[in-house]
Amino acid sequence: MSREPTAPNAADTTRDAAAPDAPDATVAADVPADRPIETLDVRDLGPPEPLRRTLELLADLPAETVLVQRNDRTPQFLFPKLADRGYVHDTAETDDAVVTAIWKDGGEDGEAGEVDEEGRSDGKGLIEGADR
Repeated sequence: MSREPTAPNAADTTRDAAAPDAPDATVAADVPADRPIETLDVRDLGPPEPLRRTLELLADLPAETVLVQRNDRTPQFLFPKLADRGYVHDTAETDDAVVTAIWKDGGEDGEAGEVDEEGRSDGKGLIEGADR
């Protein structure tokens, strides 16, 4: 599968056709496996750019798309903003990044997953192979 940049002169952004082929991490359990994935790498950006770019990209993405953000730190100030906008997220640390998967809850089938008041999933493990 080829990956094409989707935003020139922006943070590294790539699109994948389906979740099982997600770059750098395998999305599992709570993330809908049949949704397209967009990856945003903001590891080289200083605050507040990762927050700003993530929210801007989410606003432009179709609701069925899962955004996988790769950051050099846990995006703690992003989480309440995601919850306010109806997104669910889960974060895991890998050897080289903090990976946060973000998606709209209650996809095509209308079923809502279990989330807490801050929009986190029920913690069953989102990204296979990532240390929690």
